Amino acid sequence: MKTEGGKMGRKGIVSSNFKFQVSNFKFQVSSFKFQVSSFKFQVSKGFTLIETLVAMMILSISLVIILQLFSGGLRSGKLSENYTRAIFHAREKMEETLLAKALEDEVTEGNFEDGFKWKSEIVYLAPEEKDGEKKKEPVDMFNITIEISWNEGRNKKHFQISTLKIAKKLTSEDDRNISL
Repeated sequence: MKTEGGKMGRKGIVSSNFKFQVSNFKFQVSSFKFQVSSFKFQVSKGFTLIETLVAMMILSISLVIILQLFSGGLRSGKLSENYTRAIFHAREKMEETLLAKALEDEVTEGNFEDGFKWKSEIVYLAPEEKDGEKKKEPVDMFNITIEISWNEGRNKKHFQISTLKIAKKLTSEDDRNISL
């Protein structure tokens, strides 16, 4: 028995010439073609539409988050700057009030050039009464409160400091005016 094989073509087509010879019997197939259809995985040379859309979605979400973080940082920086200015303004007004030669109960208000507003409140603290009599103290005490306010967008912000000042009593008519 003799067999002659065939070749595999470029596109999966097999062509062969077969010859069989058994004793006195001849069988010949001269041209037999057979096409192989199988799945082939091709290496893609680009991206699919879904891959591109998913990549764009991830990129856009990441970009939005980064921009929100950046703008939040800018807002925090501006708020910090305004609180620092308020602290300096409050200290300035407090020093100005503490250096005054005479204090009395009063509330005063004003504006700074940079848009900040201030309010100063001085309150005389009377000595406690014991058994219906006022204590005779050699000093007077005042509570001094300074409040600084400003507008931050739609919100109004404020910063407040407070201190006590003790001073010798004056011998004048008004006991509540003091000197250093």
